[in-house]
Amino acid sequence: MSGDYILFIEKVKKKTGIDLSLYKEGQMKRRLTSLYEKKGYSNFNDYFKVIDSDLDELYNFLDRMTINVSEFFRNYKRWEILEQKILPDIIKKEKRLKVWSAACSTGEEPYTLAMVLSNFMTLGSFRVLATDIDDNAIARAKLATYHERSLQEVPSDVKKKYFIPCDGLFKVKDEIKNSVVFKKQNLLADSFEKDLDLIVCRNVLIYFTEEAKEHLYHKFSQSLKKGGILFVGSTEQIFQPSKYGFEVVDTFFYRKV
Repeated sequence: MSGDYILFIEKVKKKTGIDLSLYKEGQMKRRLTSLYEKKGYSNFNDYFKVIDSDLDELYNFLDRMTINVSEFFRNYKRWEILEQKILPDIIKKEKRLKVWSAACSTGEEPYTLAMVLSNFMTLGSFRVLATDIDDNAIARAKLATYHERSLQEVPSDVKKKYFIPCDGLFKVKDEIKNSVVFKKQNLLADSFEKDLDLIVCRNVLIYFTEEAKEHLYHKFSQSLKKGGILFVGSTEQIFQPSKYGFEVVDTFFYRKV
């Protein structure tokens, strides 16, 4: 590894938490060299100075480094169902909720969940557990700064209340940021927390085999307390919910019986 690239990796890790050494060196160097040359720079040192001082350039760089795609309030109508139909029923029974955003990618989903929960409880009185297998996605999520395209479905009042505009980007306010705890986790291999009230796992199960899905549905069911809810993505309908101890509450919402 050349000295300037090693130094670049160290500086990027210190600034963002993202470890570029986890990627194949040849492939990553080619991608980065192409990126900085397009921007008019001739070496890693000059390019780092730019991303260190220009937020927009930093997030253009991060977009190229991570392939996770997500957005706030994705499929907005489903979040309305969660807020209007699902959560009031859960909150009637539980004073303190245990909620989990599984395979949370770059953080849009757990922060959305915290924003919805804040309509029912004071911030600071709940925590959202957010997990993902990808260290770099988690590092990106912890930065909590997003391009406007990630906020397309965010209602204007929520946008005003919980985001700070910053050089063409949007930063999640600290009170929401501090409500989410991020942790690395392999869904298929690692154990799950128990007695959960709500699990949100959306738009990830489509990438698993049928056998892996079955394994996960059983694990999710075992992790939920009786009456707890599993909220899945819009292409992830469970066709035999009773097989896993679930009943349908609404489209893409399943209650443990």
